Amino acid sequence: MKATLIYGAGDVRVEDVPDPKLQHSTDALVRVLRTCVCGSDLWPYGSNPTSEHGDRIGHEFLGVIEETGSAVSGFKPGDVVVAPFVWSDNTCDFCAEGLQTSCRHGGFWAAGDVDGGQGEAVRVPQAAGTLVKLPVGEDSALLPSLLTLSDVFPTGHHCAVTAGVNQRTTVTVVGDGAVGLSAVLAARRLGAERIILMGRHADRTDLGRDFGATDVVAERGDEGVERVRELTRGDGTHRVLECVGTKPALETAFGVTRKGGAVSRVGMPQYEEGPIGFDPMFFGNMTLTGGVAPARAYIEELLPDVLEGKVEPGKVFDRTVRLDEVPEGYRAMANREALKVLVRP
Repeated sequence: MKATLIYGAGDVRVEDVPDPKLQHSTDALVRVLRTCVCGSDLWPYGSNPTSEHGDRIGHEFLGVIEETGSAVSGFKPGDVVVAPFVWSDNTCDFCAEGLQTSCRHGGFWAAGDVDGGQGEAVRVPQAAGTLVKLPVGEDSALLPSLLTLSDVFPTGHHCAVTAGVNQRTTVTVVGDGAVGLSAVLAARRLGAERIILMGRHADRTDLGRDFGATDVVAERGDEGVERVRELTRGDGTHRVLECVGTKPALETAFGVTRKGGAVSRVGMPQYEEGPIGFDPMFFGNMTLTGGVAPARAYIEELLPDVLEGKVEPGKVFDRTVRLDEVPEGYRAMANREALKVLVRP
């Protein structure tokens, strides 16, 4: 089959790899219908050292079950399913607490002998706990929005939930990437009426307004902080959702947080030293929360709104490519020519 491999910074290729096969009774084989390039894929795309042997990549996909192991119950060949970006048994103590990202028997796609999502098929470990059945056909127009349930929409939702967003809180979202826009959508879904989106790409912030942002701040750094405070009578907002992952973004987040407020960060941290202990956070009684999103914990909650069309998170996909065009998809996202690239094998 064909699958995507990364050989180093800027070097992504689509090559022939062995077809996946069942290895354990808890496995399932899934033929991929839709996958995509994630913003977090751009970090290795921009920095990985050169390697003679490519590594599999990709962690967001939905597809059709082709075969199941003898221990997999609740699924059959032909079922359309979505896979969270972390596989898990969904039964251990951490999973029971809604923390499938810490599953005692789980792991990440494209690690070890586990397939990456950017290919024609995937062997799914712990299939009964990982996969979620979707009541749609293979050609459903909802597939792009349903694919966001694998990562980007639950990540935005996790950011809003851990921050404590509700009808009484004002919100600032730092970052106009796909996660930031998903956080806007999630904050609006949770009832926030004032949502300030910090971003400077008009096509993205326009979508942010469509998702529920009431204000857009294009300025960055100190100017951005000042502008948000002007919009909030000098106070900042109760909740700040940091969806970038850089230290300047986190510093901006605390700069626009109201005293007694909370910052949730879900952007993959690209720094070693954080803000713990610095004056604004300590003396302002601010809370830092967030982390890697346990997408599996949220899928059943978010799925009905997607199926009913109450939310359309699939609008974050602004370019579609075939599997053999994935390298062009990476280039487009890295060059800010595309927000998020959908892939049709």
